[in-house]
Amino acid sequence: MTTEIQGQSLVSHELLRLFVYGTLKPGEENYFGYCHHKVVAAVEAIADGTLYSLPMGYPAMTVGNSPVYGYLLTFDDFLVLHQLDWLEDYDPTRPPEANEYSRDEIEILSLDRQPLGRAWVYRMNTAQAIQMGGTVVPNGNWKSQEFQPIPS
Repeated sequence: MTTEIQGQSLVSHELLRLFVYGTLKPGEENYFGYCHHKVVAAVEAIADGTLYSLPMGYPAMTVGNSPVYGYLLTFDDFLVLHQLDWLEDYDPTRPPEANEYSRDEIEILSLDRQPLGRAWVYRMNTAQAIQMGGTVVPNGNWKSQEFQPIPS
């Protein structure tokens, strides 16, 4: 049996795996409303990229080679993607430039850099993150209350 999420067919007996690095992390503002009672597992993890803190109070991960720290969340219901796509302003039927984020499947690593397999992640285009006033988070670990940009 497959489930179709906004034009993408997904096998429903599989678990949904999502890497989160910002407001969807456990303890952050959107975790409770979008993930809390739906998550079957949450494991600290790393993905390769570049992490930006945006002035609007949330982060953006872009393609890059630095470690980005977050959580690998596992869900047993793919329908959670409808809500998360809405939150992240992603619609696969729109042209990529019309979305704030893209939803990509990438390799995820444990904290000791061992492979954990592939998972979905919401990423932003680097040029867009910079245009929105993003500041690189040097340690790759975004926290809503703790990030302070390094003065130039």
